[in-house]
Amino acid sequence: MALFGKSRDVSLFNSVNGELINDIIQTEIAYYKFALEQTNVNVYGEAPGKNYYEPLKISGLINRDDHTWNSDDFGSDMSQTLQVLFLKKELQTINLLPEVGDIFLFRNNFFEIDSRNENQLILGRDKDYAISTETADHGASFSISVTANMSRVEKLNLIPLRGGKYPTTTKSDGGIANKMA
Repeated sequence: MALFGKSRDVSLFNSVNGELINDIIQTEIAYYKFALEQTNVNVYGEAPGKNYYEPLKISGLINRDDHTWNSDDFGSDMSQTLQVLFLKKELQTINLLPEVGDIFLFRNNFFEIDSRNENQLILGRDKDYAISTETADHGASFSISVTANMSRVEKLNLIPLRGGKYPTTTKSDGGIANKMA
């Protein structure tokens, strides 16, 4: 019979790591969930423009690769790959399951999720998949890891805000279209 990894130990891991990620490290992203039911498709099942829900602010651990530059006949293009680790318990409290196609904003760049991995287990066990009744209350799935690549803003039909303010637009007659009062 296993002595360690019961629900009390899992709760300790979740509370310590939640405090570490949310209160000490504090690396946040704006997460945009893909709205499948609100996206219009054409006759071929293709969506010319994807729709996303409003962003949620989520904390996580981020591993970033260096920027890479590709040059072709159309000019230079920059890309970057990120791996973001979320605590599964934190995602469950906001009812969010990261999926391929979701996007997030990090350091004023948009990234589209390419893959999701959920294989970090506490003590190598997951109580949801226990075979024996003796280990049914031991271990847990601990984190969800996503890999994402930098995406163009034009492709996402989103306009990032600079400094938290909407830009002013100059009309053709010289006036300001969205002037703040």
